[in-house]
Amino acid sequence: MSTHEFKEKPTAAELRRLLPFIREYQKLAETEGINDIFQDNGGKLLQVLILLGLENLPGREGNDARDEFGREYELKSLNRKLVKGFSTHHHLNPTIIAKYRTVDWIFAIYDNIELAEVYLLTPDQLEPLFSQWEAKWHNEGGKDINNPKIPLTFVVNIGNRLT
Repeated sequence: MSTHEFKEKPTAAELRRLLPFIREYQKLAETEGINDIFQDNGGKLLQVLILLGLENLPGREGNDARDEFGREYELKSLNRKLVKGFSTHHHLNPTIIAKYRTVDWIFAIYDNIELAEVYLLTPDQLEPLFSQWEAKWHNEGGKDINNPKIPLTFVVNIGNRLT
């Protein structure tokens, strides 16, 4: 049996000091139906929901949020210091593309944890990508596409900036 000795880092005291605030942020997130601010960009999703007055739609499939008029949206976020494209779906196929064509999309752009810009794009604006993905799916014999990206530059160049 081996023994291991672990020694906490000098920053442990700072972590303990901040933890009550993180817990409060998590409580706020739970009021919006977000169970874990550290999972699936939950903390960033919370910020976008609150700032745009949207309601979180629970579940892994389907649209992400709804406004006060009942319109549903796909919500996407990225940290532009790390990546240059928004993720879509790990098993993209014509059924999912058809769903994507029915709702507007909201793209939140972060610089690390700071919200920098938010854009709205309609399905018509995204149609060039939808058509490209659909053609690829058919050309590759009906094989689902693994998470094609929506380029950040595409969103910024043609989207309607909200913030």
